[in-house]
Amino acid sequence: MKKTLAHFRTWFKFMILAILAAFFIVGAISFFYKPVYSVTLGDEIIGYSENKSALQEKINQYIEKGNGQNVAFVEIAELPEYQLCFSKKDIVTNDEEIFNKVIGQGTTYYKYYAITLNGEEKYYVATFEEAEKVISDLKEKNSSNKEQLGTIEKYEMELKDFTTVETCVASLYEKPVVKTTTTKKSSGGSSAGIYATGSNATTAKVNIGISFIRPTSGVLTSRYGRRWGRGHAGIDIGAAKGTAIKAAASGTVTYSQYGYNGGYGNYLIITHGNGVQTVYGHCNTLIAKTGQKVSQGQTIATVGNTGNSTGNHLHFEVRVNGVTQNPLNYVSY
Repeated sequence: MKKTLAHFRTWFKFMILAILAAFFIVGAISFFYKPVYSVTLGDEIIGYSENKSALQEKINQYIEKGNGQNVAFVEIAELPEYQLCFSKKDIVTNDEEIFNKVIGQGTTYYKYYAITLNGEEKYYVATFEEAEKVISDLKEKNSSNKEQLGTIEKYEMELKDFTTVETCVASLYEKPVVKTTTTKKSSGGSSAGIYATGSNATTAKVNIGISFIRPTSGVLTSRYGRRWGRGHAGIDIGAAKGTAIKAAASGTVTYSQYGYNGGYGNYLIITHGNGVQTVYGHCNTLIAKTGQKVSQGQTIATVGNTGNSTGNHLHFEVRVNGVTQNPLNYVSY
């Protein structure tokens, strides 16, 4: 028992001495040194910070918001790394300098909105609300180009000059045309029957009592209405040469002709009844013949680049009693 007590006293004295020594060492270090974080960017030490959390939070906020209007985010090429160390108390921390070096390698991306007409960017506004107001105001005014208007959300490194909502509306507005326009017929016999008697300039939907399917697969490249200063009687659907063209609805092929044909090139017209016809222009080959009855979805031709055309596509028209209608009222692309 005495030996155990003696060992305990020896161990206790040792622990007291160890604690005092540790306390003395920590005190000495604290007197001459302080804990800081060395900050490296790549392989280079760019400074020291006492509060890495606050510094990194400031960098994160800059990445998310930048320091200007319409900033979407800032892309930083490389983020700093932190290492805890003890440095002499007279060392100077430089958080602001570190921050500036980190953001100095950043690329700023701006977010704003483009107002488009027929897919072409015309004006730029700062917010989605402004873009929506431009479109809604033009629709309220029944602008004749309202169906060709759109908006695009932009993320760019360069900030565009913004236009006010009022200026956008005033510049884009086109007075609605209610009258029916007529198209002269060609004197050439080969294109007889290709021309419409007029166009629905209001683009309002006429109930035809027929359900259409897409005449071909592809991408909508041009809409119905005003284009390049004149009327466009149908829609253009871009597709590879030889892509199948199908009857949008059942009916009788009333024209199936090869040639230039007033710019339509190789074309077909299908009569569906009740004064409704569909036109398929710029075809490569014509499969269905004049007088042939076709069913909905039946292949009648293939996509081409004939007539007055700048690339492989299908020109598709919908006519009611000889007046062209907006095909997008009956098929979706």
